[in-house]
Parts: sequence; C-alpha cells; structure tokens
Amino acid sequence: MSPSVFRPLLLFVLCATTLHSVLAASSFAGSSLYYAAGLSDNEADTLLQGLQSADMKVLRVWLDGQGNNVKVAVHVCNGNDSCYNDTVLKRMDNFMVKAHSYGVKLLISMHSFNALQGGDVYGKKYGVDNFYSQPGPQQAFDARIKHVLNHNHTTLGKPWKELSDYVFAFEPENESMIGKVGFQPFAAANILTLQCDRATTVKGELGDNSGVHPRHYRGESWLSESVQDAWLKCPALDIISIHAYGPGDLTEAALTPYVKKAQSAGKKLLLEEWGACYFSTSNNDCPSGGVLNSQTRNNNLQKWASAITAAGIPWLYWQVLPNKDPHYGYDYEIAVNSDPSWGALKSAAQAAGKAQAAFDYSANILQTPSQ
Repeated sequence: MSPSVFRPLLLFVLCATTLHSVLAASSFAGSSLYYAAGLSDNEADTLLQGLQSADMKVLRVWLDGQGNNVKVAVHVCNGNDSCYNDTVLKRMDNFMVKAHSYGVKLLISMHSFNALQGGDVYGKKYGVDNFYSQPGPQQAFDARIKHVLNHNHTTLGKPWKELSDYVFAFEPENESMIGKVGFQPFAAANILTLQCDRATTVKGELGDNSGVHPRHYRGESWLSESVQDAWLKCPALDIISIHAYGPGDLTEAALTPYVKKAQSAGKKLLLEEWGACYFSTSNNDCPSGGVLNSQTRNNNLQKWASAITAAGIPWLYWQVLPNKDPHYGYDYEIAVNSDPSWGALKSAAQAAGKAQAAFDYSANILQTPSQ
C-alpha cells in the first residue's frame, strides 16, 4: 500500500466465467491483511468471524512481510524448487482452509514492491531499477510465480492453481514500479509490456479451465493512469485492480467512465485498495496528524463506499485488523469489533453485497446458504 495515489493491479482469477457478460449480478466487499499468514489461530478466527459478520467475501493476503522472518525464497531461485523456503506457503495452506470455512476466498499477492524496495532477495541481488528493466530478474521472478502456483496444498493435495474453491485470484506483485512511471528506464511501453508478460506467465500456469483469475496491478498515481488500453487488450488479464485514496477518485462520476471502458473490453474492475484516514490530514496523504473525529471519519467511509458501490465496482478495504489498531503512520486500518469505525465499515460492506455490480463475479465468490 502506498496511499497517495490511485493504482491498478493485474488479477488472475480462478474461475471459468464469461468475462464479456454484464448481466446483473451482486457486488461484494472484502479486505486486505498483508500479514494474514502470520496470525495465530485465535487471531485468524477473530478476523474471519468479523469478515463473515460484515458479509465480506474476499481477503487479500501477501506472501511476504509476514513477520517472524518468514520468506518464500531464501535466495534468488531459477526453477530449482529445493532453494525455496515454503514456510509461508504452508502457513497459508492452513489459513486458506480456515478462511473457506467462514465463506471467504483469498486473493493472493505473490510479491510486493514494499519487499523489493526493503531489500528482499531480489532487491539485494538486482536492485529495484534492474529488477524491472532487465530480462534476467524477470525470468527469476517468473520462476517464483510458477513455484507458488504449483505449490501442493499440504492437506488438500492439489496445487494452488487448481484451488478455485479457496482462491479468488492471483496477482504477481503488489504495486509494481510505484513512483517509476515516466522515469528511465521505465518508459511507459516497457511498463505496460512487463505487466502483460507477468500476466501471461500466470495464465500459462493456470490454463483455460483452472477457475482462478489472473489479475493485474500497475502502480501509479491517479485514476486516468489506472485503466490503460494496453492492459485492456492483454488477453492474459481478467481483472484490472485499482488502488485509490484521493477523494476525487472515490466518486461515482470519476469511476463510471472506467467501468464502461472495462466492460467494452471484456475485462473486470476491482477497487482493491481504498480507505478512510484516521488522521485529520488529506485522505491521500495521511502519514500522521491529529485524530479525525470518529463521526467525520465514518461519514467519509460511508460516502466513498457508497460511491464505489454505486459505480458497480466490488471493493476491498485497506485493511481490517484482528488486533487493536496501533495507529501507525498512513492509518486507514479498522479493528474488528473494537474500532469506532467498525460499524460503519460493516454496514457499508453489507450494503455492497446487496447491490448490483457492473461485473459478474458470482462464480468467483462463496455464496451464503440463504443465497
């Protein structure tokens, strides 16, 4: 998450849906929790019970940044499975099954710009600029993607790429190339091509009938950059995801034209990150500050959620916590049950589930018995 801008991602969804269908279908809401694989059983139950009570259907999780020094790779690997450390994948195996029991599917982000910039195995070996601009690092990253997708679930006995009942979608990387657009060696054409290439890698592993969506992320600054024609034309992409924190982007009028563009191209949109700042600063620039009045924050949250839902785009909030919010910088988080804004978020999520969406995700989410 880098909150100052509106950004999209490439998604790969596990389900055999007809992307050109725009028939009336219910929308949905969900959340992110980047450290979900590091939760204890009690913490996981608290989180998932909260999501279930809010009728949230999808939880976005990361495979890095888990705490407890859990990593997917101990050094850069190029297809040699023995050099990966699968601790976090095995932890996610357990969490995935638990989430399913609460009616929640996972959107799995396989890497993050945050980890790269923070000096993970790729950052140390290649550096940020070379990672994105040179073919060698991308080949190594493709090998990682394939390893993750083919990880055999420890109890279900199938590779992740076949677990459409448990996985909503895969994204190669969270917020790729944040802050790099417009600067050499990151010419726009290079960025657009790189995203489609990674999508093609994922789609090649999933096949045509896996039931999981490939999804795209592109990390840059505002709504007009988020839904690029090159991604709309990329055959490997199912969903373009958007990250938006600026109030001007979180309006029905701003979002609707992009909904129409995606529909025309046979793609889907997901507003994968947004939030209402805890501080009394600008919503898209909230590193710290005075505490915003709870009712004002709740009004902001409900207004923006209603606008996203009215535009027909399902959304994931950044982020719902199982623990008390420590109120660190760039604080959009809301704790289950204890937070003064939990009721407002819960109500907004429930309303999303009752609304019609511009895209049919009905085959991608778990339905409650009453549905």
